[in-house]
Amino acid sequence: MAVNKSSLSAGEIIRAVLVEDPEVAARTTKVYPVVADEAKLPYIVYRRTQLEQDATKGRRGADTVGIEVICYTEQYTPGVELAEAVRDALDGKQATVDGLVMRSCHLTDSEEGWQDDAFMQQLVFTVKM
Repeated sequence: MAVNKSSLSAGEIIRAVLVEDPEVAARTTKVYPVVADEAKLPYIVYRRTQLEQDATKGRRGADTVGIEVICYTEQYTPGVELAEAVRDALDGKQATVDGLVMRSCHLTDSEEGWQDDAFMQQLVFTVKM
């Protein structure tokens, strides 16, 4: 029995867009949901950070979802370049995957740092479903 997908599945669209983008694919080894154990650098991790439902009477309305995309690299400059490729792939874009529609996606925040012996570029997107 098939399950109806909702904005809880927004990560599937994010992953599909990133994996299919040639610039992102050329700069990373893998795109993981939520966490990556023993991954080979460079890689990307994404996760849903929030969901706000805009309910309308009697049915589900459009949802706004926060998605965090973190790029991990061995060196700083390639990390920034990977983050730029991720931004190009997602910012201002629309997509449909398995009937699930991403109406818009916009970069709303970013941060950089060092974690687990790797440079990280954290990008936060607001996604309308």
